[in-house]
Amino acid sequence: MKFAIISDIHANLEALNTVLAAIDAMEDVENTICLGDVVGYNADPNTCVEILRDRDMLTILGNHDAVACGFEEPWNFNPVAMAAALWTRDALNDDNLNWLRTLPDMLKFEDFIAVHGAPDSRNTYMINWEDILPHLDFMRESECNLCIAGHTHSPAIFSDDGVYVVDDDNCFHIGDDKIFFINPGSVGQPRDGNPDAAFGLLDTEERVFEQIRIPYPVKKAQQRVLEAGLPQFLADRLALGR
Repeated sequence: MKFAIISDIHANLEALNTVLAAIDAMEDVENTICLGDVVGYNADPNTCVEILRDRDMLTILGNHDAVACGFEEPWNFNPVAMAAALWTRDALNDDNLNWLRTLPDMLKFEDFIAVHGAPDSRNTYMINWEDILPHLDFMRESECNLCIAGHTHSPAIFSDDGVYVVDDDNCFHIGDDKIFFINPGSVGQPRDGNPDAAFGLLDTEERVFEQIRIPYPVKKAQQRVLEAGLPQFLADRLALGR
């Protein structure tokens, strides 16, 4: 089965529409999974939630989603992220708030596990190889060798024996003898120096992950952020991919 994997939309409607249009044009994609953080930072939380709701998309609760719907408070957020999170909480309508409150912390499939941050918490970052080490026992106990996670906004592939990179053809062949943690990057706020929206394709039959980058109307997204009265920094960073 081939899954499209998206994550960290962060209320960026322009990026979301661009990515979903690309996915919809792929005839062999059978399902799409969102790893969370549908909202936060950018200007269109209601519309982004409603798009996922209308598609009945499998979606995980991200840390910004949890703050927006009132499950958590943004005490560990930086001032800009906190301002955006509280703005988002006020902006969301009741139906969308209630939908966020129904989202799970983890999705388990026959061939992989999907989380927002890490298996233990949506707030845990797996940025470096050392960050995956505390989660290897969980994967072994789950009898699963693949975890798909978001949260860092940067594409990455880690295994129990080190760091891997996507091949030149943008595809990575997942073996059966190692544990892998794969991050598809962010749709709505990439932070790896590339402003293009990021997502992934996971073929569970062929055991292949494909990393995809796609440009979207960044200037329009920036304009929406400023029109909403959100911090200038949030608009500026979209063009930088930081």
